[in-house]
Amino acid sequence: MLTQRQIDIFKAIVDEFTRTAEPVGSKTLMSLLDFHCSSATIRNEMAVLEDVGLLEKTHTSSGRIPSRKGYRFYVEHLMEKELDNEVKHSLQQVFNERHYSMDEIVRKSCDILSQMTHLTSVVLGPESKYQTLQHIQLVPISSRSAVAIFITDHGHTENKTFHFDTDVSVKDLKTCTDLLNDKLCGTPIKDVVEKMQEIEPLLAAQVARHEVLFEAFVSAFMKFASDKVYCSGQSNMLYQPEFSDINKLREVMKVLEDSSLFRQLANHEGNVAIEIGGDNELIQVDDMAVVSSKFHLPGNEEGQLMIIGPTRMQYNRVVALMEYMSKAIEDLYKQKE
Repeated sequence: MLTQRQIDIFKAIVDEFTRTAEPVGSKTLMSLLDFHCSSATIRNEMAVLEDVGLLEKTHTSSGRIPSRKGYRFYVEHLMEKELDNEVKHSLQQVFNERHYSMDEIVRKSCDILSQMTHLTSVVLGPESKYQTLQHIQLVPISSRSAVAIFITDHGHTENKTFHFDTDVSVKDLKTCTDLLNDKLCGTPIKDVVEKMQEIEPLLAAQVARHEVLFEAFVSAFMKFASDKVYCSGQSNMLYQPEFSDINKLREVMKVLEDSSLFRQLANHEGNVAIEIGGDNELIQVDDMAVVSSKFHLPGNEEGQLMIIGPTRMQYNRVVALMEYMSKAIEDLYKQKE
């Protein structure tokens, strides 16, 4: 059981180290603590915190840094989430600027998170491939372009703009749409492309420019069925002292370049993961920390925001920002219903 003084010293070390990336010594702590304590007493307390596994000694300094166990203890028991009103107001203005599509909301959220945390952000959008196709609507824009609207049984809507190499008549667009609705309604999104291959001969028999329309729809459905994984701020890793080792940086970049790894991180199999209340989690993977926050959408769908950075990150601000963004995304999705 830690004393209040030990807790205060430990919290001061975490706050200072996440700010500076420099090991914290007893002399620095004397100026940070709200109470008077001699340098010798602080060193003794730091030794106790090291013995229980919350602090580590570095090779290059007499100061201490938080251990992985220490960060978990801080997040579970000591963290006070901080997000000032000015930041909240800025975020509200961004999303109120105009009406974003659902795709844009997810991408915008990803960019904002990376800019505000100076870390790498990932957004896992809802996995539409597990839904079934309910309806297709095709709206002509010109003789060479149209907007397709796909609606699933969960009410999820996806828009796709088609640009054709040759003129396509309104009659062909309508015939194609009617045929696809007749043959594909009720088909799982993940099976639509395969089923389209089966109905291509029917399309060829009824539509003059069927090749152009067929290729456009197959491309759109492949995009619709794929995992929506958006990543922003990968280069922010270059500026983190922890990744100054080029080999370590290469390993991190491999993770960031492989979108399938993000789903694995979200499921945190084999990794240390703790809940941070509600839908938030901290996952520790080697020298990296991943803070994740789920957002819930209509039709029992869910997506996930993730911040990836060094174990040393300002968890209080990161978690508060992600909670706020998750709520903003949920509210915007509700407005789209």
